[in-house]
Amino acid sequence: MISGGAALGVKFYIARLNMPAPCTVALDAMGGDYGPEVVIPGAALSLTRHPNLNLIFYGDEARMAPLLAAHPELAGKSRLVHADVAISMNEKPSAAVRRGRKSSSMWLALKAVKDGQAQVAVSAGNTGALMAMTKLCLKTISGIDRPALAALWPTVRSECIVLDVGANVGTRARGLADNALMGAAMARAIFHIEKPTVGLLNIGVEEIKGVDEVKQAHVWLKQSGLPIDYRGFIEGDQIGQGVVDVVVVEGFAGNIALKTAEGTAKQMASYVKMAMNRSWVSRLGAFIAQGAFRALQEKLDPGRSNGGTFLGVNGISVKSHGGADARGFAAAVDLGYEMSEAGLIGRLDEDLQALRGALEQAAAADVFS
Repeated sequence: MISGGAALGVKFYIARLNMPAPCTVALDAMGGDYGPEVVIPGAALSLTRHPNLNLIFYGDEARMAPLLAAHPELAGKSRLVHADVAISMNEKPSAAVRRGRKSSSMWLALKAVKDGQAQVAVSAGNTGALMAMTKLCLKTISGIDRPALAALWPTVRSECIVLDVGANVGTRARGLADNALMGAAMARAIFHIEKPTVGLLNIGVEEIKGVDEVKQAHVWLKQSGLPIDYRGFIEGDQIGQGVVDVVVVEGFAGNIALKTAEGTAKQMASYVKMAMNRSWVSRLGAFIAQGAFRALQEKLDPGRSNGGTFLGVNGISVKSHGGADARGFAAAVDLGYEMSEAGLIGRLDEDLQALRGALEQAAAADVFS
């Protein structure tokens, strides 16, 4: 018979085995529209959800220190690293790299991932600069020419992953096929779906429609026997319907789709607010239905799905919306944490090796000629 003390010891040991491994996140505290005034409270909120987090803040130490002191629990799991340079939101990527390489808060956060001091880097800063620095600092996975920016997209069912939403313009067929595999790996990591459904965004569902690169990617994805459930072409109105787990699109069109969806959500919210304040009857109805309206507001809130990640590099680099509040920034930190915990980079490398093998076999057999 096990004594009470021994039983408690066994329970504690089992609990320790079941605890997630510590995860360190490096944060560009100077990025975004608000800098550390949002980054630090956002990190504090994420820590309440993931107690095994450790944080490293890079930025102006004199500005960060008093903000961190207001969150004692976060302060106990964080350290500050002073950075002399902050990349502005309107700075050209080439200029940002020249000025900020080695000494900017953005670069130092990425370098922490490269050097193994952190598993994730998060920045709300200049997207073009972050893309350039991510590729330069972390390097691309073997066989990947251009990383893709993947974003979570709310749907009527749950969420889906859309990529590319702005990292590249004019993606070729091979890049679209790579993106399909990378998006599927991300879906397995955060949605816990072993064989995610994948669709290729096009101007129609008919096989004769679309530009040559999209049609070629469609043939490859349909015939190469990859570890995905490829559903073929989908149209723009089907993204929000949640017909697939992963939507693959060229970066220019993906960014337009993303910004259009964000604008439409704000437009609809304004319409509803104006309609509910039109008369005392409508205001009474709004009061009665306030629970439903609150649920709708939460569903349309972009902060719930904030955070895009650059897929195809040797590390996890997460881009938060520049105008995100603390809750939105916390969502970006959460996303990075979830991908790290799921071992995204290892899964990604395995899937891309499978893709290359499938395409080489297909080329040898002249399947796609």
